[in-house]
Amino acid sequence: MPRLTFHGAAETVTGSKYLLEAGSSSVLIDCGQFQGVKSLRQKNWEPLPFDPAAVDAVIATHAHIDHIGYLPRFVAQGFRGPIWSSFATRDLAELLLLDAAENQERDAEYANRKKFSKHHPALPLFTTQDAIAAWKRFEGVPRQEWHAAAKGIRFRYHDAGHLLGSNMVEVETESDAGKTRILFSGDVGRYDAPLYHDPSPPPACDYLICESTYGDREHPRANVMEDLAEVVGTAIRRGGVLLIASFAVGRAQQLIYLLQVLMAQGDLPVVPIYLDSPMAVDATGIYRHYHEDHDLSEAELANSSGKLDGRHVHLVRTVSESKALNDIQGPAVIISSSGMMTGGRILFHLKRRLPEPKNTILIGGFMAYGTRGRTLVEGAKFLRIHGRDVRVKSHIANISSLSGHAGRGELLRWLEPLPPPRRVFLTHGEKRSADALAETLREDRGWDVCVPKLGESFELEATA
Repeated sequence: MPRLTFHGAAETVTGSKYLLEAGSSSVLIDCGQFQGVKSLRQKNWEPLPFDPAAVDAVIATHAHIDHIGYLPRFVAQGFRGPIWSSFATRDLAELLLLDAAENQERDAEYANRKKFSKHHPALPLFTTQDAIAAWKRFEGVPRQEWHAAAKGIRFRYHDAGHLLGSNMVEVETESDAGKTRILFSGDVGRYDAPLYHDPSPPPACDYLICESTYGDREHPRANVMEDLAEVVGTAIRRGGVLLIASFAVGRAQQLIYLLQVLMAQGDLPVVPIYLDSPMAVDATGIYRHYHEDHDLSEAELANSSGKLDGRHVHLVRTVSESKALNDIQGPAVIISSSGMMTGGRILFHLKRRLPEPKNTILIGGFMAYGTRGRTLVEGAKFLRIHGRDVRVKSHIANISSLSGHAGRGELLRWLEPLPPPRRVFLTHGEKRSADALAETLREDRGWDVCVPKLGESFELEATA
């Protein structure tokens, strides 16, 4: 009988790791990093309760760090199997893992030099060499085709509409007792989201593992183009710099696309856009390579090319180029990562821009509890950066319509055509979000729904 154990993303949003064991085989669906509050981040340093060397394969849903960011450490601990993904996820993973390693190494070096770490010496969670070793194990496969993951376990991908290359994973186990069909939602995207296709309908399954990031709330009923035009237009009129905290992969490309469409159709004045992230610059090239995966309907209506670069977009790679942005007075837009302000170049821009009232800091999408992004959204007057408290005087704007996660209503819409599974497990949501969605599915649909705890295991019955 197959067994499923939740080693991450249980009653929290990050650290996705689902261990599926069937017969003598074991497969890990996602291998993500915990992010957010210190108690969660510390889990990345704790020994895993299972042996990585005993896992046959990893199946990755998409390239975000909370889904693949533990892989370098996992490989360093002995994992030697393939890491299955879409082709786009494989290409994006190289950028994300190398960038994460460089940030880990840079932050450890900075902490040691400035002596603000409690650890002596401060160490990175994993190194660049670890990241390279992990990426070499990636194997890209197409959607809609069955692939063998291990003996008695096969899988196929369906478009999740969340990010370039993102997928839900349909897994089938087979033994003498019969077959079991399990669907892992990954992160479900939004309907009518700029640049991305709608999520594919979920295939019938015996068991569903479904994300619940926005399980207790809706996105505002607003047009993302109108929201962005209003916030950016106000920031431009204020005369300062609009600093956008953005995920380097996905959100950055979506923002560049939308800003250029708005400028092309005259809804925004033309101002320079600086993309300050080597990884985001490289990711933009990958996005252009997988052009067929894009929905460019907004650009078509605006008679825009839909290009993810242009004469108003300045791609910033080097540290010296990044530092030079400190001298820009505005109006201008700077897009920098990381999206939740947990590290990277955005921290240096925040130190420079937060104390000035004419500047605007734009936050888009979900900010995990304990991140700097969440702290700003909740109205903090100071922000702790590199061991110092930085005064917050700039304007803080938030556009939740930029989120790449389906809202509560969109999750229910996505689930609507699905025949009732035997059981549903809600993950990738803070407890209140998962509990709220669980209550709705129980009351309105009569489904058997569970919100698993970290480390909890469940036996999955086979269909005779």
